[in-house]
Amino acid sequence: MAELKNLNDTSLPLVWKYKPGFVDYLEALSIMETTVRSIRQEGTPETIWCLEHPSIFTAGTSSKDEHLLNNFGFPVYYTGRGGQFTYHGPGQLVVYIMLDINKRGRDIKAYVNALEHWVINCLKYFDIRAEQRLGRVGLWVTSQNKIEEKIASIGVRMTRWVSWHGLSINIAPDLTHFNGIVPCGITEHGITSFEKLGIKATVEEVQSVMYKTCPFLLKP
Repeated sequence: MAELKNLNDTSLPLVWKYKPGFVDYLEALSIMETTVRSIRQEGTPETIWCLEHPSIFTAGTSSKDEHLLNNFGFPVYYTGRGGQFTYHGPGQLVVYIMLDINKRGRDIKAYVNALEHWVINCLKYFDIRAEQRLGRVGLWVTSQNKIEEKIASIGVRMTRWVSWHGLSINIAPDLTHFNGIVPCGITEHGITSFEKLGIKATVEEVQSVMYKTCPFLLKP
């Protein structure tokens, strides 16, 4: 098994991108594909891209058609990432992560684990205790009445050991839109957000803390 320390090698150049406003999903997909190809073939810098999408549903490689209950008229995109159905929309930070995992140890489990710990460290800044759960990818918050609810989702894809797609964090999305799917195939747990937890934050503020806590970024 590859060593985790290679995954966090901050000597590798990396570009961080964020621009307020909504990005069309197909446009983002095209940009990711081009970036991944350039990283793989031309050695261009790795890239992390933070953004928001208009309301959409996306399906991963493990999705089941019966888990799409009602698309509310939103576009549905079938992707090559891991995982099942999820919702993206206003008030949710999406982070697309394009890293050369070939240079970082070739360990997908370690990579996903690093993403989860990154989100955990970010949410600590907002006094949110997010936790991992064995057998469930993503981050979970336990309410005072002991109900577990998901606050962040992770779905990644590898192309010749270059990662793409990534993660999403619920800040203030319309949580009723998650009723259109069985989120990540899980029926026994709910979905939460900063707003539902009573914590005020903007997408821009959360992406700023993601930057500060990023384990992959070479900082001055």
